[in-house]
Amino acid sequence: MEIDCQPEDSIVSSFDDDCVELGDVKDMRLEAEAVVNDVLFAVSEMHVSQSLNSALDVAYINVETREGNRYCLELTEAGLRVVGYAFDQVNEDLSSQYHETVYSLLDTLSPGYREAFGNALLQRLERLKQNGQ
Repeated sequence: MEIDCQPEDSIVSSFDDDCVELGDVKDMRLEAEAVVNDVLFAVSEMHVSQSLNSALDVAYINVETREGNRYCLELTEAGLRVVGYAFDQVNEDLSSQYHETVYSLLDTLSPGYREAFGNALLQRLERLKQNGQ
């Protein structure tokens, strides 16, 4: 299995820039740290879980949206999905949709995230405009 980690342009940084491979397997703990660093500006709190066991193929991220809702996210090769509605909580009976990116997942969970992301994009465009003139 070959994993392609092509960097993509992002308004803040690129999640894929931090792609770390060990043989043919990404280290999901490092991927999770990259996810957190990418969107921390747009949520109230976000960190990789220290109490849930992460491994090379799975990591857990706790996130609190700007609305005050808390989630536990699972990160695997399949993507990100909600696995609990509290920090460090995994509900095995919960079957939520996988999202390819953290942006997509947070966009569905948090209007405050959407607003913060949009504002960051506008600020970046404004800086580019100022630097171009």
